Amino acid sequence: MGRYTKPLSLSFIFAAAFAVAQTATQRAQPDRYVQDVKYLASPELQGRGAGTQGLELASKFIQNRFKELGLQPAGEAKSFVQPFEVTTGAKPGSKNQLESGQTRLKLNSDYTPLSFSSNGEAQGQVVFAGYGITAPELHYDDYAQIDVKDKIVLVLRYEPKGFRKEGSGRNQAYTHHAGLVSKAINARNHGAKAVILANGEGTGDNPDALIRFGAVSGPDNTGILMVQVKNAVADDWLKTADRSLKSVQHELNQKLQSASFPLPAKIDVKIQVDILREQATVNNVLGYLPGKSKEYIIIGAHYDHLGFGGESSMAPSQIGQVHPGADDNASGTAAVLELARLFSERRNNLPRGILFMTFAGEEIGLLGSAHWVNHPTMPLENAIAMLNMDMIGRVNGSKLFIGGTGTGASFDAMLKEIASKYSFKIDYSADGYSSSDHTSFVAKSVPVLFFFSGLHGDYHKPSDTWDKINGPAAAQVVSLVDDVATKLIDAEKRPQFVKVQTNPHSGGTVPSGSGYGPYFGSIPDFAPIDKGVKFSDVRPGSPASKAGLKAGDILIGFGDKPINNLYDFTYALQSSKVGDIVEVKFLRDGKEMTAKVTLEARK
Repeated sequence: MGRYTKPLSLSFIFAAAFAVAQTATQRAQPDRYVQDVKYLASPELQGRGAGTQGLELASKFIQNRFKELGLQPAGEAKSFVQPFEVTTGAKPGSKNQLESGQTRLKLNSDYTPLSFSSNGEAQGQVVFAGYGITAPELHYDDYAQIDVKDKIVLVLRYEPKGFRKEGSGRNQAYTHHAGLVSKAINARNHGAKAVILANGEGTGDNPDALIRFGAVSGPDNTGILMVQVKNAVADDWLKTADRSLKSVQHELNQKLQSASFPLPAKIDVKIQVDILREQATVNNVLGYLPGKSKEYIIIGAHYDHLGFGGESSMAPSQIGQVHPGADDNASGTAAVLELARLFSERRNNLPRGILFMTFAGEEIGLLGSAHWVNHPTMPLENAIAMLNMDMIGRVNGSKLFIGGTGTGASFDAMLKEIASKYSFKIDYSADGYSSSDHTSFVAKSVPVLFFFSGLHGDYHKPSDTWDKINGPAAAQVVSLVDDVATKLIDAEKRPQFVKVQTNPHSGGTVPSGSGYGPYFGSIPDFAPIDKGVKFSDVRPGSPASKAGLKAGDILIGFGDKPINNLYDFTYALQSSKVGDIVEVKFLRDGKEMTAKVTLEARK
């Protein structure tokens, strides 16, 4: 970590920059707000990662504040919490083995399992399958001339050099075919029972390094065993066929044609993979201020972050250090607490109620909000709007983003009236979809507004610390949200939900099938299911919508490819072309159905 400007200096600078914005409407207190951020982002809370003691401390801190403010418990069993289970990670078990003939290879020295491998055993013939790639758009298929059903495939990491997009050196961009999960799915779809990966030529200072367990993101289970071996191990196997790793890789790179072949029968390999999936119970924290009617608004933010980094860290060399998440999203959580304080002082004059909600599991897939909308602790039909704050603590140049403005029929006029009292330069977006918790509510036809001050260089890094929070500006955001919430609570009629017809090809950060390969148009529900991809929503006018797919459908097949998870779906889309008419298989209310989807171009 570098040295940062002292908090006093920051406060002085930001106060001066926002002097023009200090209107009579401001009620939020910057000092109180920053103190809450400081605690939530303190080393004691360990980055509030799922399954950590720090996340539990944050949960108790929020619960205690709700109690102090006199909010009613709105969780389960008359408590302030709604518990749910999440997968927090994985680690190698004690039964991993890799044997070649009479030789047992050494774990973490000769080989390593990959974290998204299936558990189980495989033994038998090994087939060298080049880079393990099927790329019809490039007229290349490592599986074209071989049968790998029920066999073990040995594949090279990366891809042929001729695949690469424009660029040079270590910054060259790979196609999606180079992805390790893509190689696993492709091998599985061709009938292989295990994949052995070798670096081959490699890059960097240590080109034959084994991949650190968990360093490559992927699903919990790709449906196939997968391990990585050192080059020397793979080279010894290839020598039995009078080949070498270097020669076969050179041939593939030069000819850009498959050169796959079975290894001699004497190369009999036995693999056993044992990966322990780590589970934890985490809590949404909910407090309620009742109003005069049964209707209520939701004011929410996620309070979890990355803990010690993990796969989502934007500073890979600093994984293992606390990622404090001051802006992401102690800033939004502190705003919920400040708004709970402000509205608790007006508790006897609320036409509608307010549900204050802080979510866990956002960083690993919007899991907390998805869990609540599927298992609401209050009648969901009485929720008239959801206001979400995610990263509001680093306002720069008075810029503020407000999303979801098209999801409520009255939102545009209301926001323009309220915003005129503030000096923010606001960027409005009608779409209610993005990679934050309000997305879960849009799928349930609840109007949403999303408040966000923008990304910065400390995003998902250990340097996202409390002393960089712009307290006075964040207090102005809280005051603006206060005005919006008050307007909604006092309104004669609830806002009418609008299903926004936007150009989804260019927007949104939620993996939806629109950002990978041709455009499909579904919005995934990240709540875990046994098999398939559940749709939380389908974009109006999209290929999926035109084919009759709906929210709640579970995709289980895409053409001839099985769909077990979102990675399978992404791979299937990446392997398709614009204009393809694909028969998809899905479950609706437990009944298996099919539909034909015509894929469109992304713009």
